[in-house]
Amino acid sequence: MRLRIVALLIILSGVISSCSQSRESENFLSNVSHPEWISDAVIYEVNVRQFTPEGTFAAFSQHLPRLKELGVEILWFMPIHPIGVKDRKGELGSYYSVVDYKAVNPEFGTLEDFKNVVNAAHSMGMKVIIDWVANHTSRDAVWLTQNPEWYVMDTITGTPVAPFDWSDVAKLDFSNPEVHLAMFDAMLFWVKEANIDGFRCDVAAEVPVEFWNMAVAGLKKENPNIFMLAEAEHPSLQIDAFNAYYGWHFHHIKNKLAKGEYILDSIRTYMERGYTRFPKNTIPMFFTSNHDENSWNGTEFQRLGEHARQMAVLTFVMPGMPLIYNGQEVGFNRMLEFFVKDSIDWNSDSTYTSFYKALIDLKKSNRALDTPGGGTFEELPTNNPADVYAIQRIGKNNSIIAIFNFSKDSQDIVVQGTKKGKYSVLFQTNQIEAGREYKTTLEPYAFQVLYK
Repeated sequence: MRLRIVALLIILSGVISSCSQSRESENFLSNVSHPEWISDAVIYEVNVRQFTPEGTFAAFSQHLPRLKELGVEILWFMPIHPIGVKDRKGELGSYYSVVDYKAVNPEFGTLEDFKNVVNAAHSMGMKVIIDWVANHTSRDAVWLTQNPEWYVMDTITGTPVAPFDWSDVAKLDFSNPEVHLAMFDAMLFWVKEANIDGFRCDVAAEVPVEFWNMAVAGLKKENPNIFMLAEAEHPSLQIDAFNAYYGWHFHHIKNKLAKGEYILDSIRTYMERGYTRFPKNTIPMFFTSNHDENSWNGTEFQRLGEHARQMAVLTFVMPGMPLIYNGQEVGFNRMLEFFVKDSIDWNSDSTYTSFYKALIDLKKSNRALDTPGGGTFEELPTNNPADVYAIQRIGKNNSIIAIFNFSKDSQDIVVQGTKKGKYSVLFQTNQIEAGREYKTTLEPYAFQVLYK
C-alpha cells in the first residue's frame, strides 16, 4: 500500500500543483466543464437493497428497459460497497459504513454483476454514477486495520472518532496526505475497472475542498466527461470540482411552504440570495424525495400533502437538474426501512408513471430548460403574489411559462409579461394563445405549464 501511495504522489504532483485555490464569490463562472449529456438529464436514485425482492444488481437490471422508456438518463446507485459489522445499525447496516472501497457488497452480487449493469445501461444511452463516502469508513474497515494513522482518533479512548451520531463509522483524517492519495486511488479504480460516469459524493463539505480539486483533476485525466454531484451547498466546492450540488435549502423551503410555516416570498428570497451565490454555470439538483427524506422524514405525500404534484413540477421547470427517487414514478407512498430489508411496491399508482414521463419529456424537448445554459429565468408579476408564483424561461428557440397556485382556494389569475404566441399545455391536448397579459383560473394547489 505504501509503495502505491508513493507512486501516486509522483504521478499526481502535477495535478495537485495545478489545482486552483478555493474561493467564494457571487455570480461568477466556475472552472468546471460539463459533459454535453447532462444538459437535459434527469437523475434517478437506485436503492439496490430495496429495489426488488432479491435486492441484487441482476434483479435491478430487469428494470433498465422501463427506466429507459421513462426517460431518465443518469442512474445514481447508493453505496455498493461491503457494509461494516462492528457497531452495525440494524440487521443489515448502513450503506454509508464502508468496509472496502474497492469491493462490492455481496448482498448485491459481484463486481462482474455490477459491471454488467453499467454496460447494459450504457448500451441504452444511460449513464451511471455511484455514491462515494469519502468522509468516513466502517469501524472495521480494511484501511483502519492497515493504516490506523489515517483516522481521527479520540485522545482519551484511543478509538476512531464517530462524526455526528453515526456510531457505526470512523472519521478519516484528511490532514494526512496519504489519505488524499489512497482515496483518489479508490475512486480511480471504479472509473477504470467499471467504466462509471461519475460520483455522488456524500457529505462533501465535510471533506477538504483541496482533496476534491485534486481528485477530480486526476479523474478527468482518465475520463474528461466525469460528472460530480456534491451532497452539499457550498460554493467553493463548485469552483474546480463539482458539476452539481444538492438543493437542500430549496427543498426545505418547499416542505415548510407546504406545511404553512413559510410564505411564498421564501422562494423569491432563495432565488435572489441562495441560488445566485453559486457560480452561474453550476447546477442545483432539485427533488421532492431521496433516500434520506423518504426513510427519515417521510414520503413526499406525507411532507408535501396536496402540494406534492405541483412541487414535483416546480423541480422540473426551475433552473436545475431534477431527481427522481426510486418508487416515485409509481407513487409509492411508504417510508422505506434503512437498515433492514424492505421492498418497493411497483404496483402502487401507475398514474405517476405518465406524470413523470411527461415531465421528463418536457425537459428533454425544450431547450429553455437545459442545465446549464438553458433559457433565461424570470418571475412574472401576477395579481396575487401572496398565493401565486409564475415564472418564464425563454431560450433561443422556445419558451416555458409555469404558473402555480399554492393556495387552498381557487384563483382567477392575471399574469403580466408573458411572451406572445401559441402554447401547448402540459397534460392537455389543446393549445392556448397568450399575449403580454395572460389570464387563467387554477384550482387549489394546481399548476399550469405552457410551452412553445
